[in-house]
Amino acid sequence: RLTTPVDELDREDLAAFCSARGFTPIPAIEPRTRVSTGGEVRSVRIVPRAGAPALEVTFSDGKASATAVFLGRRKIAGMAAGRKLAVTGMVARDGKQLMLYNPEYTFIG
Repeated sequence: RLTTPVDELDREDLAAFCSARGFTPIPAIEPRTRVSTGGEVRSVRIVPRAGAPALEVTFSDGKASATAVFLGRRKIAGMAAGRKLAVTGMVARDGKQLMLYNPEYTFIG
């Protein structure tokens, strides 16, 4: 472990954290299903969709990433990069990216 890059160790720790919480691994998620997953927020950005703002939160479970899209929102208190969260909702696919529109969310720790 001493020669392993720090990024790889962080990904392994995050994957262990997510599996201990019982989250569905992001690579195992199938579109058009309801899932409970989560991970660490990587980025938060505002993207206009159909003329209205949408907050896109990209999160990773250490193995892959997905995006939670909150339509009609510009911000969510406490939502920032590095924060861990659990999300539950219906999954859609946009190209290769998995998207959860207006999911239920809970901050962890």
